[in-house]
Amino acid sequence: MASETVDMPRHQNLVIVGNGMAPGRMLEELFRKNPGAYSVTIFNAEPRVNYDRIMLSPVLSGEKSFEDIIIHDDDWYAEHNVVLHKGRKVVSIDREAKTVTAADGTMAAYDKLVLATGSSPFIIPVPGADLPGVLGYRDLDDVDAMLSAADRGGRAVVIGGGLLGLEAAAGLQLRGMDVTVVHLMPTLMERQLDSAAGHLLLKSLESRGIDVRTEANTKEILGEGDRVKAVRLDDGTELPADLVVMAVGIRPNGDLARAAGLEVNRGIVVNDRLLTSDPDIAALGECVEHKGTCYGLVAPLYEMAKTLAANLSGEGAEYLGSVTSTKLKVTGINLFSAGDFAEGEGREEIVLRDAAAGVYRRLVLEGDHVVGTVMYGDVADGAWFFDLIKSGTPIGEMRDTVIFGQAYAGGTPLDPMAAVAALPDEAEICGCNGVCKNTILSAIETEKLKDIDGVRTYTKASASCGSCTGLVEQLLKLSLGDAFDTTATPALCPCTDLGHGDLRRLIVAKKLKTMADVMQELEWKSSCGCAKCRPALNYYLLSAWPGEYADDAQSRFINERVHANIQKDGTYSVVPRMWGGITSARELRAIADVADKFAIPTIKVTGGQRIDLLGVGKEDLPAVWADLNAAGLVSGHAYGKALRTVKTCVGSDWCRFGTQDSTGLGIRLERFLWGSWTPAKVKLAVSGCPRNCAEATCKDVGVICVDSGYEIHFAGAAGLDIKGTEVLGHASTADETVEIIAALIQLYREQGYYLERIYKWARRVGTETARAAVMDDKAQRKMLYDRFVFSQKFSQTDPWAERVRGAEAHEFQPLASLPRLEAAE
Repeated sequence: MASETVDMPRHQNLVIVGNGMAPGRMLEELFRKNPGAYSVTIFNAEPRVNYDRIMLSPVLSGEKSFEDIIIHDDDWYAEHNVVLHKGRKVVSIDREAKTVTAADGTMAAYDKLVLATGSSPFIIPVPGADLPGVLGYRDLDDVDAMLSAADRGGRAVVIGGGLLGLEAAAGLQLRGMDVTVVHLMPTLMERQLDSAAGHLLLKSLESRGIDVRTEANTKEILGEGDRVKAVRLDDGTELPADLVVMAVGIRPNGDLARAAGLEVNRGIVVNDRLLTSDPDIAALGECVEHKGTCYGLVAPLYEMAKTLAANLSGEGAEYLGSVTSTKLKVTGINLFSAGDFAEGEGREEIVLRDAAAGVYRRLVLEGDHVVGTVMYGDVADGAWFFDLIKSGTPIGEMRDTVIFGQAYAGGTPLDPMAAVAALPDEAEICGCNGVCKNTILSAIETEKLKDIDGVRTYTKASASCGSCTGLVEQLLKLSLGDAFDTTATPALCPCTDLGHGDLRRLIVAKKLKTMADVMQELEWKSSCGCAKCRPALNYYLLSAWPGEYADDAQSRFINERVHANIQKDGTYSVVPRMWGGITSARELRAIADVADKFAIPTIKVTGGQRIDLLGVGKEDLPAVWADLNAAGLVSGHAYGKALRTVKTCVGSDWCRFGTQDSTGLGIRLERFLWGSWTPAKVKLAVSGCPRNCAEATCKDVGVICVDSGYEIHFAGAAGLDIKGTEVLGHASTADETVEIIAALIQLYREQGYYLERIYKWARRVGTETARAAVMDDKAQRKMLYDRFVFSQKFSQTDPWAERVRGAEAHEFQPLASLPRLEAAE
């Protein structure tokens, strides 16, 4: 049927049943094309906003949080005047009255109705399938239930070795469970992989500690009391299980449509315009059956969304079906398949194997055309092969080299920029979100996008699994030329392609607890790292695993190795800690005696209300520290990525304007926080009144005492950058102030990038994000506070005293003692 343009009446009532990815994308397209055409009401059976369902596996594995995968937040619905009924499942449709009714009685009238009821996990009908502890895997509630089970530990059995099953298995294994996968067929993911790629995948999963049983049929699920106990196979094998996840397939949700008298086979039957047997009711997504096919992957759903948005806008468009591709979202396993790769009469294949590199590629040809591909290991050319399949491009002239990928298709290496430029406009770049090359280039031009984050925001490309990030960056470079700053999302160092954020996330998600584990698991390019990555990794491991990871002194810079600041002449400065800027006659005498005893040439009062002894020889450091320790003085960490100072004014004890005991609070904060390692140095100040004599409004964290309590500030700077603080919030008591500040510093410790000051961290994550976590969410604040207190058990040891007792004595001994030499005559 030819496309046609239809005049649409304005402000019709559009009701959508379901709030998944397909209707979300459809609304984005509709609002872009015709923003005022409809008053939109959505009924969502889930009690939440729209989220990226294909990223549930990274949430399960701990690599992302739910907030990371939200597509449309509450503000988006408000901005577009959409009425969203959360947690209200539609139970009936009255086609005569043109209304829908939810289980709680909520009713809405429609002019146009869109059914996007999705699919449900198929639960195999075996005895015990209804036991507590047996779950499907389809939505966030399923993930939450699995996480709850994983917290208790034990054994998990995943029934089904398809895409979702393997992602669930990998996630549960990363959460600490012993996992067995039970799969009926001989090959894992047999609908997407051939036997060779399936074999490589099986070996990769087994190397991770996941037990895989193929050609295994589940006969019964056994229980004990009211919980699952084991899975029994038809050969009598019993697999112990504290959790069973069924991931054997999905079934389109057509019950609502069937009850309304619409035509339903396996799914809700639609025509090319995505209309059901009722012309005022459309359907899209996993609930749909189009030309006998039901789709469970996101790219076809997005193609449907684009078609339906055009039809609702009056443009007239047709959906003709989709060619699909598949990627497995398991970190460290690279897999891609597309098209039809089954053997058949008249078909040929081209195969590339590189056993040493773990690479397998197979192309299936019919005549002069690629009809299917399977790739394992190196999947960089997946988008290009997929485009060859969809476009039907003849490959005769490059038949001998096509298996090597686009860069070598002409026989000689092609520059990557030329390769991406040669891709047709309709080439799919992001398979997760169905985004083609032209969409990205158009958004870059029209929206004046300058970086990868902008492209993700406007097109969703690279916003899910991230495997297409390289292609998106090449398109940015192609469009912007030298104006594109590739350092906007830099790798940590040349040893890895990962940035700080991914490293921090993966260290926790994959439970990597040594530097060797990190470098092996995350595929470091060098044997033992470099001077840039080792200090960062050392901090990230210390922060993530307090009490478990042992600090690696050789991964610290010289100042932190010797616990003093090196000066330009090779001597060192020593700064003892003075709690809150307060000292005593005894401490001052000890400092003076040390200066005399070791002939220290310069004694300087610092801006942080301390005393700096400059010109100490390296070999004298332990003896200097011993004398200072004897007077009760400890390291001021003036050399460290740690708490430096808490500057105070005299406060209510002496000042006639003072509202609170600022000195006492400063001392308390410093004694509580000292010793904690942080991404970069941290300086605090407490001022006793709004006159702000301690200069609290340019510190990393500052407190202004007021009559009603304490005003807490953060994210200031007074060095290379000059920046006033942001107000974090108000505390009524000193106890509450200490808890808030400790929680804030712990949040920074967990999220900050190495060498990133607090003001830069706050700028990156958003001051509102920090404020929400520490001030608005008191439960989260308490958890952050508790984690900080726990980490301090392993941090509050004076490093000077340790070295006085002989720790790391080699650092303070000269390599050799040479006599004065004279030149020979």
